[in-house]
Amino acid sequence: MATEERIELERQIAEQQPRLKSFIRGRVANREDAEDILQDVMFQWFKTVADAAVNPIENLSAWLYKTARNLIINHGVKRRETLIDDYREDDEAALEEFSEALFSEGESEGEGASPSPETVYLRALVWEELEAALAELPAEQREVFEMTELDDIPVKDIAVATGVPVNTILSRKRYAILHLRKRLKSLYDDLILN
Repeated sequence: MATEERIELERQIAEQQPRLKSFIRGRVANREDAEDILQDVMFQWFKTVADAAVNPIENLSAWLYKTARNLIINHGVKRRETLIDDYREDDEAALEEFSEALFSEGESEGEGASPSPETVYLRALVWEELEAALAELPAEQREVFEMTELDDIPVKDIAVATGVPVNTILSRKRYAILHLRKRLKSLYDDLILN
């Protein structure tokens, strides 16, 4: 890199870095994570400057903020995946026991044995909450959830019967599940953690 190019790059860094750092800090809670993202943006920038003949940056400011935003999003996705993995490892056994107690038909009590009064109560409580949460959903989402999860009808069969594309059905089911998870989380926490 020529001396003039290096001087110009240093000037641009001095000009852009404080505002970019402020932009990142405003969107990332952890100071160390914000510093890492800033370093990654700078690294991407230097890489791109090195390939300027092949891939020139037309609007530096827009490029920097777009790169920073993408790195922040990627960082958030990785962080959520880590939190979800931690949650799964910690709570998977408890969730299996919970599901077994609520949804199995006499297997945990032994063949022919009737469920305990606590299990009967918990089942009634969960089904009552599930029905209330399902009633809050838009009709299309509720119907898709009920057909796929409660009636065990394959998505392709629903698509053929209703004429609705498979992707639309899957999208409706996804929104239903997200709503139900959010709505039933407090009940799950109350039952598992207490």
